[in-house]
This record gives sequence, structure tokens and C-alpha cells, in this order.
Amino acid sequence: MIDGKTKLIPHIGYPTESFKAPMIYNPWFESRGINAIVAPFAVQGADFPDVLKSLFRCGNVIGALITMPHKVAVTKLVDELTVTAQIAGSANAVVRRPDGSLVGDMFDGEGFARGVLRKGQEIKGKKVLVVGSGGVGCAIAASLAAAGAAEMGLFDPATASAQGLADRLTTHYPALKVSVGSKDPAGFDIVVNATPLGMKAGDPLPMDVERLAPTTFVGEVVMKEEHTPFLRAAIERGCRTQVGTDMLFEMIPAYLEFFGFGSTTAEELRAIARLQY
Repeated sequence: MIDGKTKLIPHIGYPTESFKAPMIYNPWFESRGINAIVAPFAVQGADFPDVLKSLFRCGNVIGALITMPHKVAVTKLVDELTVTAQIAGSANAVVRRPDGSLVGDMFDGEGFARGVLRKGQEIKGKKVLVVGSGGVGCAIAASLAAAGAAEMGLFDPATASAQGLADRLTTHYPALKVSVGSKDPAGFDIVVNATPLGMKAGDPLPMDVERLAPTTFVGEVVMKEEHTPFLRAAIERGCRTQVGTDMLFEMIPAYLEFFGFGSTTAEELRAIARLQY
């Protein structure tokens, strides 16, 4: 029930058709008797700065979820970034503090890493390939480095983006061996598609799946469908996988704490979510 006391968390991105967060947050709010909602806002890049500023002029907007293509742009529009967001070079959540200041944080990487560990895949000492150096790719790389990865390969068609991420990683994790420029998955223990490839029918696969070893753990960030063409190809190779929504379920407890709603578990969220594909 929405009324005059409802707290609003806009979920801002473009396009919004694949958004799953409202189907998870809102049933949880309902189950806990919390008068708040998450609602999708389809905002294109050129409009984002003005829209974000305007939304936070609304007294009942307490925070915002930020997704593609705004995760990097939002870092220039807040008053403060957490250390995690600084390392990632992006943010996917903004909260308004009592003094009106806006703080940005990044939870993609934490959610992804927690999901990998929950599935029994070790990160510490492993070789990791992250394809895609946008907001989500940078966040995942930062969290996998924090979790103890020994080596990391980075690839992005925009080489400068991958190199910038590599520089930030080596600054904060000097023991991490980082390479840039190849998306060949051969020899890696964990590979991640952190690109939008898979969002649209006919998209090419993000890497050569024929080079995947059956022992490789394969992760996906695209949530257009539960098993994207990339994941289906990896499963055919015998790989263990993590679907895009796994990352979402694992990060939401951290989001809820950030917004001041307490916490929960991924298991509770899964039990009450109303996901549709």
C-alpha cells in the first residue's frame, strides 16, 4: 500500500525492462511491514545528472539504486564516495544523509564475490578473468582482489578503461599480478562476463567458450534471462556457473543496511521474491 508516508528508492538506469530489483525488494518490504518501495526510472545518460538532482529534492526519496549506464557518472554527482566505490571507480547506490549530503557506495562486487564463495568456489590464490571494465566489471575486479585473487586478467574494447582499472588495482593490491588486453579464458580458475553482451538477441558471446576448461567457474552479470547464451554454452562445457540474479540476491542485504532498513539473508529474499523473466 502506497500512501503519503511511503519512502521511495528510485532504481535508475536505461533500459529498465530487465530490472529485477523491484521484484525482490518490494516483497521483502511488504513482508516486514516497511512502508517503502523500489520503483524503476528509465533515464538516459544525458538526462541523468538533472534527474538525480531533482529526485533528491523530494523529501520522501531516501536513496537510489544506480545501474547501467550511470554507475561511473554518478561518482561525480555525490558529495562522498566510500573506499570501495573509489577503487571501483563507480557506484550503484546513493543515500542521503541527515545533513542532506549524498554518499555513493558500490555493492556489485561484494554481491558477486559472496555468491562465488557460497557456491564453494575459492577466490584466494586463484586466477581470475574479468571481461568488461565498466562500473560492474570494476566493482567485481576490486572485490575479487580484496578476496585474495592471485592473478587477474582484464579486457575491455576500451583499452584505457581496462588499464585504468589495472592501475587502481595495483595501487591498492600491490601483490596482485594484473594483465590487460586478452579475453582468452584458457588457464583461468574464474571467468566473469561483466559486459552487457547477452542483453539483446543476437549478441555475440563475450569470449571464446571453446577455450573454457570444464573446471572453470563462470559468472554472469546479465539478468535478461536466468541462463544467458553465454552461461548455457559454459554449462555445455561442464562448467559450474553463477547467474546474474545470484549477485543481486547476495548484495541486497548490504544495500538494506546502507539505506537503514536493517538486514536479511539471501535465503529469505529468495523465498519471498516474485521474479519474472
